[in-house]
Amino acid sequence: MSSAETQVKEESVNTMHGCILYVEGVTVSFDGFKALDDLNVYIDDGELRCIIGPNGAGKTTMMDVVTGKTRPDRGTVFFGQNHDLTEMTEYEIAHLGIGRKFQKPTVFQNHTVFENLELAFHTNKNVWMSLTKSLTGEQREKTDEVLETIGLVNQMNLRAGLLSHGQKQWLEIGMLLVQDPRLLLIDEPVAGMTHQETEATVELLKSLAGKHSVVVVEHEMDFIRSIANRVTVLHEGRVLADGKMEDVQNDPKVIEVYLGS
Repeated sequence: MSSAETQVKEESVNTMHGCILYVEGVTVSFDGFKALDDLNVYIDDGELRCIIGPNGAGKTTMMDVVTGKTRPDRGTVFFGQNHDLTEMTEYEIAHLGIGRKFQKPTVFQNHTVFENLELAFHTNKNVWMSLTKSLTGEQREKTDEVLETIGLVNQMNLRAGLLSHGQKQWLEIGMLLVQDPRLLLIDEPVAGMTHQETEATVELLKSLAGKHSVVVVEHEMDFIRSIANRVTVLHEGRVLADGKMEDVQNDPKVIEVYLGS
């Protein structure tokens, strides 16, 4: 993406009031079961927010709604003040600057780390055609910057299939970063990681906040405590608690339905 295109994309998302994502009154039902029940969540521009809650609380459904995979029965979802995500396709939402990383890393195993990042610049084109198209100077600079950020400079020529589990997770985050998203949705990033990989992931996610808005869904509470400033707890499709980590983890309602279980 050229600098002009990047500027247009950034200017197109109106965050003059400080909020980049507005989820308001969202309800989603599946066969009579309310996965989300009048949900209200607001994410500030540049914020690192952690979303926690028991299984079935609505965390994944919320991300599905934000990315256009699931349409809400009612409610609104705005990116900035001027983009109604419920009226947009998944492709349009991604192009607008919302990137999602699923729990299981999905990288191109037989291609090198560098080639994976290169392909991420051409995500909607034929894979083989993309590999024959050289990166622009600006794209190469962006790739080098992302390699530094995700800590894989020394592995850039290694096949992705030979990376450790944690390194594959970082590579997939890098594949989002080369597309310069305004908002990153990251699902259980440290599941299956070693202690050292988890510590490195803490530093990686902290480094992204400010440059990007980052929403992390995770069950590992030690990890959450190490990165979280503000935490939102979901339960039965609603916000059960929201605030600083120390306040949330001492909330009797949260202890009863989640932390104490």
